[in-house]
Amino acid sequence: MASISPRYAHPFLPVTRADMQARGWEQCDIIIVSGDAYVDHPAFGPVLIARFLEGRGFKVGLIPQPDWHSAEPFKALGPPRLFFGVAAGNLDSMLNRLTAQKKNRSEDQYSPGGRTNCRPDRASIVYAQRCREAFPDVPVVLGGIEASLRRIAHFDYWSEKVRRSILFDAKADLLVFGMGERPIWEIADRLNRGERIEDLTDIRGTARLINDAAMKALEADPAKRAADRDKVVVLPSYEEVVADTRAFAVMSRDFQLETNPGNARAIAQRHGNRAIYMNPPARPLEDGAGQKPGDTSTVAMDELYDLKFNRVPHPMYKEPIPAYETVKHSVVLMRGCFGGCTFCSITEHEGRVIQSRSAQSVLREVREVRRMGDFRGTITDLGGPTANMYKLKCKSEDIESRCRKLSCVHPGVCENLQTDHGPLISLMKQVREEPGIKHVFIASGVRYDLAERSPEYVKELAAHHVGGQLSVAPEHVSPRVLEKMKKPGIESFERFQNMFACASEDAGKEQYDIAYFISGHPGSTLEDMVMLAQWLKEKGKRPRQVQDFIPTPMSVATAMYYTGLDPLKMEPVYTAKGLREKRLQKALLLYWNPEHWPLAREALRLAGREDLIGRGPNALVPPESAAEAARLRRAASAEPEEGLATNAWPRPVQPRPSGRNNAGRTPRPGPRGR
Repeated sequence: MASISPRYAHPFLPVTRADMQARGWEQCDIIIVSGDAYVDHPAFGPVLIARFLEGRGFKVGLIPQPDWHSAEPFKALGPPRLFFGVAAGNLDSMLNRLTAQKKNRSEDQYSPGGRTNCRPDRASIVYAQRCREAFPDVPVVLGGIEASLRRIAHFDYWSEKVRRSILFDAKADLLVFGMGERPIWEIADRLNRGERIEDLTDIRGTARLINDAAMKALEADPAKRAADRDKVVVLPSYEEVVADTRAFAVMSRDFQLETNPGNARAIAQRHGNRAIYMNPPARPLEDGAGQKPGDTSTVAMDELYDLKFNRVPHPMYKEPIPAYETVKHSVVLMRGCFGGCTFCSITEHEGRVIQSRSAQSVLREVREVRRMGDFRGTITDLGGPTANMYKLKCKSEDIESRCRKLSCVHPGVCENLQTDHGPLISLMKQVREEPGIKHVFIASGVRYDLAERSPEYVKELAAHHVGGQLSVAPEHVSPRVLEKMKKPGIESFERFQNMFACASEDAGKEQYDIAYFISGHPGSTLEDMVMLAQWLKEKGKRPRQVQDFIPTPMSVATAMYYTGLDPLKMEPVYTAKGLREKRLQKALLLYWNPEHWPLAREALRLAGREDLIGRGPNALVPPESAAEAARLRRAASAEPEEGLATNAWPRPVQPRPSGRNNAGRTPRPGPRGR
């Protein structure tokens, strides 16, 4: 099916030879292979990269969700002139398929009709190998969140082992990590100028393989102090981190300290007789239109969102794509997060420096959304990785460039962080005053420790941008667990709750905060979960947004989970070890649900809190009734309950990512997936 149609404002990227012929192309310059369905919308990372390169003058084709069982589908557009760009999609392919209990998910949000099995496990590896098989002489460049978070040796929750850098298994030429616009542009530009792929050794935000001799030279004189600015940080080798969990923790700590583009050094890690070499991270994009609009040597936020998108799925799809339905009427304001939550992959991928669009760019996109045929006046989200970090910055570029802290808000808000919500409040008002806009909701999570510093923001939020429920993520109440999460104390959340309730009352609205919590996070014992359950009951909350911690690659929390050590302090940290214990912790969060009473009772007994089993005002769950016991016996005789075997995880031991990519929650579609 040809992509060019008068029904759409812009030609879709070519997905077939017929599309190329309709444009008069004999060959694509670049072909992007994606594990997601083709949705022509800036929230879908591989498509944003493809449109960005197209906007810079390249002929870009797209192969979405190819059949990976042979190389033939990868030949659909012929060989690209410059390179294949390979991405698993907006999510890590393993997280996309499996839950925290290692069960298959019932839906793939990035596939037509939500169908599963539209992409392979470890899609980046499979796709890269098929591209190489299809056209052996064409360079292959890995990118996207899966490649980015697996660029060094990493613990893989789904195979229960430490895997080597993904670049070894994918056999690609280069790996782009982090948000990829700057490095992918430099790769494309330099290849187009005649350089060879093996000569692209100095591009920030890229990693490559080096041989034994090159690694020995680095090992002979590595960086040993923070002042060794021109030397390379040598991580413990793959063999060392497989054999010694303490070495794994050291690797995680040393890697995390080299994530600020202002002072990060190159990193190398030996794998046998070769090594992975990572240049420092790419510089953040410029805010707004940038200092030199139109200068191709820079990349600014406005350029990306001013690109030509149809904002709909490709017409070849006859079924809805769930992720698109979530984001189609939403607008991204910024990228990056300086929260530094240990369970979250956003910081590792998008960086700690906030990069914001101009108000003019946001309003232009709002007007584009307004012209969509199914738009009924509601902007469903105005945010990004967080709802309220728009234009928040360090007060000094010099201080920011030298800082090696992993969070600007933990253990408290840094004195150098400018927390003025004024620009965000102004933008929120401008958007809701646009003609044709009836409602502007905030669906991104609010960072409450920042929001409580701006009563005016909370008032604007409550009065105009909440449709009855507001998402907030306190995650836990136990001080020792929150410390391991790098989250603020529950007192901050309670202060924000009061502010929001008062602001809602002043606005004449009945509104509630919907709190997110994580069970099974490193540091959390059954006693900590009992504390959380008691707090929930005291506050009259029955949370449905409960996430069982998932250790996703590269996060600090995942290092805690695997090693049993806090890599930032090198001290022991308790971690729930098996699927059953993880279920016990989650059951305490859902103490109010009769389906979870049997496990909640077991958890309370193990925690020595049988006093909380009863019918008194302080009890969490009632005693087992005769009817419940009979029902459980019938269920057990019909089919054994899956996941109750005491199969402990290997642990000598997530992110949010939250995924949070999380480790925790599966991330909603958005800019984080690039």
